[in-house]
Amino acid sequence: MLERMIHPLIQAADTLRQELHGLTFPEPVACTYNPLDYAWDRHCDYLKKCGTGKKKVLFLGMNPGPYGMAQTGVPFGEIPHVRDWIGISGPVEKPDPEHKKRPITGFDCERSEVSGRRLWGLFAELFDSAEAFFADHFVANFCPLVWMKDTGANITPDKLSRESMAPVEAACLKHLSAVIHTLQPEHLIGVGAFAEKQLAAVADDSHHLGKILHPSPASPAANRDFAGTATRQLQELNLI
Repeated sequence: MLERMIHPLIQAADTLRQELHGLTFPEPVACTYNPLDYAWDRHCDYLKKCGTGKKKVLFLGMNPGPYGMAQTGVPFGEIPHVRDWIGISGPVEKPDPEHKKRPITGFDCERSEVSGRRLWGLFAELFDSAEAFFADHFVANFCPLVWMKDTGANITPDKLSRESMAPVEAACLKHLSAVIHTLQPEHLIGVGAFAEKQLAAVADDSHHLGKILHPSPASPAANRDFAGTATRQLQELNLI
C-alpha cells in the first residue's frame, strides 16, 4: 500500500475519495456509489500503468457509467477494452450499500458500457496499441461518484442541486488541478460540454482547451457517427 501511495495521481485520488466520503444527497438520489472505494485496487492499477510521466493531452469525462467505471474503476471502463486493450483486470469489491437493481459484479459484468466502448474503441483505431496512446495521453473523470434513483436509473451530476453538489465540485476541482499539475498536459480536452466547462475553470494560458463529442447513447449525434465526428474534431484540434 505504501508503494502505491507514492504515486502522485494515487495520492490525489486518495485525497479525493476521503473528501467525498460521507456526503449525502437529497431526493431523487436513493443510492450513491464511489468506485474509488470498492474498486480502489483496479483504479490504482490504471493510474500506475497509464498515468506515469508527463502527457501531451488530458481527456476528461463527467462521471462513471453504470457498466463502465462503476464496475472496473477505470474511466469509461468498458470491460473488454479495459481487460484486453489496456490490460487491467482483477477482483472488485462491493459497494455498501449496494442498490438491488444496480449490482456491482466487476469484470464479471455482462453488460457493455456504450460510451466506453465507443471512446476506447476510437483510441484503439487511432493508435497501434494502448502503450502508444498512453505515452502522451491520459483519460480521467471529473467526478468519481455514481448517483441512482430508487428505480436504479442513473442521475448525472448536472441534474443535482447546486447546494448538494457544492462540496463535490470543490473536491473534484481540487483533484483535477492536482492531475493537471502532475501530468502537465498542453491540451485539455473535455469529452462533452460538461467536462470542458470544468477544465475551463482550472486551465491557464499555458493550456489549449477543447472538446470532442460525448459518446453517450443519449446523444443523437454520437449514435449517428461518434467515431467519425470525434476524429474530425481531433483533427481540427491538431491532435491527430
